Amino acid sequence: MASANTSWSEENFSCSICLDVFSSPVSTPCGHNFCRTCITKFWDGQVEYKCPFCNELFNTRPDLRVNILFSEMVDRLGTSLRVKEQPCVEPAEVPCDVCTGTQLKAVKSCLVCLTSYCQSHLEPHHRVAGLKKHRLVEPMDRLDDRMCKKHDRLLELFCKTEQMCVCQFCTETDHKSHPVIPLKEEYEVKTAQLGKLEAEVKQWIQERQKNIQEIKDTVKRSKADAEREIADGVQVFTALMRRIEKCHDDLYQMVKEKLKSTVKQAEYLIKELEQEIEDLTNRSSEVKQLSHTEDHLHFLQAFRSLKDPPPTRDLTTVEVCPPSYVGTLRRSLDQLEETLNMEMKKLHDAELKRVQQYEVDVTLDPDTAHPWFILSEDGKQVHDGGVRKRLPDNPKRFTLLGGVLTRQSFSSGRFYFEVQVKDMTLWSLGVARESIDRKGGSRWTPENGYWTLLSNKDVLVFRDYPDVCLPLRAGLQKVGVFVDYDEGLLSFYDVEARVHLYSATGCTFSEPLYPLLYPGLHYGGNNSAPLIISPVNQTD
Repeated sequence: MASANTSWSEENFSCSICLDVFSSPVSTPCGHNFCRTCITKFWDGQVEYKCPFCNELFNTRPDLRVNILFSEMVDRLGTSLRVKEQPCVEPAEVPCDVCTGTQLKAVKSCLVCLTSYCQSHLEPHHRVAGLKKHRLVEPMDRLDDRMCKKHDRLLELFCKTEQMCVCQFCTETDHKSHPVIPLKEEYEVKTAQLGKLEAEVKQWIQERQKNIQEIKDTVKRSKADAEREIADGVQVFTALMRRIEKCHDDLYQMVKEKLKSTVKQAEYLIKELEQEIEDLTNRSSEVKQLSHTEDHLHFLQAFRSLKDPPPTRDLTTVEVCPPSYVGTLRRSLDQLEETLNMEMKKLHDAELKRVQQYEVDVTLDPDTAHPWFILSEDGKQVHDGGVRKRLPDNPKRFTLLGGVLTRQSFSSGRFYFEVQVKDMTLWSLGVARESIDRKGGSRWTPENGYWTLLSNKDVLVFRDYPDVCLPLRAGLQKVGVFVDYDEGLLSFYDVEARVHLYSATGCTFSEPLYPLLYPGLHYGGNNSAPLIISPVNQTD
């Protein structure tokens, strides 16, 4: 008997439901063995009661009996009997839907049962005649999502019209006239599109990372600018406060010294006058006493010494002149103003150096030049030629009010350029927005899209409504123009004198800006010099 038992295979001691070694084995009336828990759960979900192994149908739910001999054999063998190990499911693999406890890797999915099976649980599909007809495919997860909800058939095709997955029955009904292709073909198309989209997304990410870095760099520069501005402010105001304190101390000392000298002079004169009063008082007493004597000899002898008064100061010379403080405070303020001017000059110089760092290389656009004006070949100079040229009609060209724009425009950030105005009596320069009226006679004001400085003989103004008159600058030879587009700031500088001329703040820049030059008419040779876009020389 022992030799007979050992010849059995492990399958003889495995439950055909759980495919594991029997646990509390029981027998059905047809003689097949199952785990008590497995057969109980199996019948709990059935209307008819049949054997899971041979499909014998029972009229009533059978009473499960323990096969004593078989149970003893299973207990005796214990853990030595096990179904052959199968691989457990790994992440991204399809698990077996039947396994309880440790889930094994599915080897096939049944499109009829809508269930994925490991090798052991797939066995009935290879053995049972009815199950052999089921369609088995490579393991798939979420099988319910792969079935057509209307026809309960596998979604195998793709409708190009509706852009959706369909089954074979769908192509014979709702999608009969629509072009359909296998899912694999559409997958390949979409995969190619996905690759392109992935590249685009990667580019978008890089662009945004670049924007983030630019923002961080801007913040870093802003912090550095703020720290520098604060440091410069502390330096300037510290120097001014020291100068104010010195001027205050000097004024205080000067006034105190003058007052001290006056008081000393007054005290000296008062002392002298009081001494004279004392001497005269004594003489008065002597005279009074002598006037009461009746001794003729004594009277005459004493009178001789009293008739001449004691020496006294000429009262016309006794005078204390109060000190004059007129101009004292003014002279102190003049010194303070001189210090302030020196600090302002240093500040202007530092400011100009900072904005010069934003120099841009711009050239004039001949397509925009007024017919009176002549441009140099390098596009850096413009002057009035004295003759109106016949030029083709160009929507970019100025025709009524003269002017010429650069080829380059700016829609963000900061930029700076310099223009030589030496030997000219009439000129205008600045920036203009792209949509300005180039054919009509619109006034050159910010409202109309122009931000310009105008010089006409003895007049220097910022063109606005009304114009802003500026102090005349003798010997103005070169003008610097700085624009902070995002800040809405436009500034003009006298480059040679290193002086700030004017700033327009709170400007609304909402479209591209072009540097603008207007050389003016030459008026018989009186204004024939050109306007010249000059390279920046920061050593000026």
